[in-house]
Amino acid sequence: MSEQKNSNLVRNASVLMIASIVSRVIGLLYRRPLGEILGSVGLGYYGFASNLYSILLLISSYSIPMATSKIISEKLAQKRYKSAEKIFKASMIYAVVVGGVTALFCWFFGSFLLPVTQQNALPALRALAPTIFLSAILGVLRGYFQAHRTMTPTSISQILEQIMNAAVSILAAWLLIRAMAPGGGHNAAVYGAMGGTIGTGAGVLVGLLFMGFVYYVNRNYFRKRVARDKAPDKETYQDIVKMLVIMITPIIFTSFIYNCSAYLDSYLYAAIQGWHGIKDTLVTASYGEYSNYYVPLVGIPLALASASTSAMMPEVSGKYAINRIDEANEQVNQTLRLSMFICIPAMVGLTVLAYPIMGVLFPSASTLAARLLLTGSVFVVTDSFSIITGGVLQAIGKQNTALINAGISLLVNLASLAAMLVALPGLDIYAVMLSNIVFSVVCCVLNIYSMHKYLGTRHEIRKTYVEPLIASVFMGAIAWIIYYLIFMITRRPFIGLLIAVLAAVLVYLILYVIISKIKEDELRKFPMGSKLVRFLQLIRIFK
Repeated sequence: MSEQKNSNLVRNASVLMIASIVSRVIGLLYRRPLGEILGSVGLGYYGFASNLYSILLLISSYSIPMATSKIISEKLAQKRYKSAEKIFKASMIYAVVVGGVTALFCWFFGSFLLPVTQQNALPALRALAPTIFLSAILGVLRGYFQAHRTMTPTSISQILEQIMNAAVSILAAWLLIRAMAPGGGHNAAVYGAMGGTIGTGAGVLVGLLFMGFVYYVNRNYFRKRVARDKAPDKETYQDIVKMLVIMITPIIFTSFIYNCSAYLDSYLYAAIQGWHGIKDTLVTASYGEYSNYYVPLVGIPLALASASTSAMMPEVSGKYAINRIDEANEQVNQTLRLSMFICIPAMVGLTVLAYPIMGVLFPSASTLAARLLLTGSVFVVTDSFSIITGGVLQAIGKQNTALINAGISLLVNLASLAAMLVALPGLDIYAVMLSNIVFSVVCCVLNIYSMHKYLGTRHEIRKTYVEPLIASVFMGAIAWIIYYLIFMITRRPFIGLLIAVLAAVLVYLILYVIISKIKEDELRKFPMGSKLVRFLQLIRIFK
């Protein structure tokens, strides 16, 4: 039974990881043409609007899939199908009301939330108001299917959403600039940023239509299952809504703290640098490079951590609800191993190949973006760990603990950012990057302590961290040598980068197997593990 459950976790994590990689890569690739259309100032307006949108989305949407998945998965584990369906309907009502109110607030009061020096981002922010409402409904549907331990609908909807987002963002930005600011200049940056955010709404709409279609196709199955449930149904909608509010509120605040740091950092950064007398356009341009080039790149491996957490939560919640603590801990450790197996080599690869990666993907970017990636790639590991450990605490019902830990981390983050910018204004946007690393490190430490206290979790340090790190260090050195040798011969950075990345993947996999002495059966538990085993057998690493 345990092996079957582990297989289910790995399968779901694999599906979400693949979808997350595809979605993030699409999101990364369209930044290049979008950046060339908007320019650095337009990207800055786009970044400020997107950060504030993310905060408002936390209230209406981000917490809903996690909360819905947790509550419904507990009812399904107890075979209380009537209650599960009631919770789904109550969650939808909650999403419509809260999403609608938040969208209206964004439209009418968004100007009060933007920094005084960044009011030109307001048109882009208002274009995102309808997206907030649609995202809330989409979040309920995704959480409902995740609670049923099927991640495929969510994964497909994420890919469709990102494809539409990329296409419409580029097209809308180009059309609005051509129609409203054909001569370029300041207005081109404002309308271009607005066009970019219109694409976000188009993507969410497509994702919602797909998830609605999936639910419609499966509606008879859900109805029949509810009809077979003969258990007494004592819960009223009022009770369920109250439970949702109690459950969702701490998750909202925790998610808010995790994600609002970007908004608060941008606000504080703009305010303090303005106080130092630095021009608004320079501040906007620097933040544009940070938020649109550095953040999306480190976000690709971080998406894998989020995918692992989404797949893990219903598994851990279900086991914890029926008091299978050892099995819950087993799932937690397996999730951490899966994430570190990918995130640690990603951190090393982004560090050693920072300049060619930025040069190939974003040729219009300045060297600032590459320097940020070179010095800030460690954020991949620290933040992925904080995401997973925070998800564990929420899965076992310790939302308030996760909230307190995140709150303490945020205070340390903001204090360190303010201190760095006031004392050393020359750090500029690097201070924002460093303060985010501080946030994730503090959160990791606090969450580890809490997990040990409430769940008795003991981390497998050698398997989870040491072995992939040793393999990654050697991988990074080899990748760096290969890239610069090929670049010296061909003078084509794309060819050198492609070969270096492919070689890095191969070298890391071989070194990891040799260093860890992992068995075939263990490796099969990793995402796409069977394919990895067959490949290693082909090259005689596994006999």
